[in-house]
Amino acid sequence: MDNVDNGHPVETDKNSSSRCTFFTADPSDYRCDVILTVKRATGAFSLVACLFMLFVIWLLRRYNSLAQKMIVSLTVAAFFDSVAYVMGESHPEGSLCDFQAWWLTYFDWSALAWVCLITLNLYLNLVREYRTEHYEIPYHIVAWGIPLVMSILPLMKGYYGPAGAWCWITDDHVAWRFGIWYIPLFTLIFLMICCYVRIICVANKRMQSWFGTFNPERERRKMSLVEEIRPLKWYPSVYLLVSIFPLLNRLHNAVYPEEPVFSLTLLHVLSAPLHGLANAFVFSKDTWSQLSNTGIKLALQSRLCDSTRIGEYHPANVRYTVALESESDDDDNNVLFYSPDMSLKDRGP
Repeated sequence: MDNVDNGHPVETDKNSSSRCTFFTADPSDYRCDVILTVKRATGAFSLVACLFMLFVIWLLRRYNSLAQKMIVSLTVAAFFDSVAYVMGESHPEGSLCDFQAWWLTYFDWSALAWVCLITLNLYLNLVREYRTEHYEIPYHIVAWGIPLVMSILPLMKGYYGPAGAWCWITDDHVAWRFGIWYIPLFTLIFLMICCYVRIICVANKRMQSWFGTFNPERERRKMSLVEEIRPLKWYPSVYLLVSIFPLLNRLHNAVYPEEPVFSLTLLHVLSAPLHGLANAFVFSKDTWSQLSNTGIKLALQSRLCDSTRIGEYHPANVRYTVALESESDDDDNNVLFYSPDMSLKDRGP
């Protein structure tokens, strides 16, 4: 592609010019390579982190309860969201660019929707004391359906196109950027923070009310409340942290569309693809203790070398012993949500 400088065509690197559409300077500027490299690197880190999360979930059988299934869905959404950032270079306007923009919008929204639904589910369990097992299908409809609507609207209007280091809603439609993504994003983050404040207040009040004679069941409930809230409260914070620099950069682009700032763009591409990596970090805080060498070996043996055998029944060989209470190997070590058989209204003495 040729650039025109004072009426004279200047030959530039074709690959660089096709890749760099977000700086008004010479497309072969080193800044373009830096931005694209950082974008692909952070996207790749998130991609690997999501695969690691899915492997650990499979390894530790963390997919039985509704809470764990929701975290699996969040991880899948974050995985495909990371794919959008690794798709390649900054594409020129066209069908491929529109597809990348739609993909990015859809899975950004899906990941956000699952975080919101996890928060809502925890609120319904602990504050409202509702059983939510039957909400699984409605949750999926909301988490995959609403993002489809939000991602199709700009596509139908033809508002997708080159928008910096990747394709998204173009600079000519700034209001749509904020209406489709940033205003709903920060509104939902604020509401989730409010929900967690309420959840923590209710949990503290319940734990302070459980005094008197030692009751093992009551102590188990207290520990369950702590285990439920501790890992999940960080997910809204993750979305807040990784969305600050993208918001600042888009605000600057709205005010000065022809004057992109390299430092802001760099921080944007450094933080925006990190949803998957940040989710993996939050997830690992709850599972890291189980990922020792011994723990991994035992888990792999359990998954790959099942020694269960079915043999003929011989009554003469049966020995009766005192029954011991034990939990199934498939049971979760950490209770993430309020269990249906755990009546929080039964406080004990």
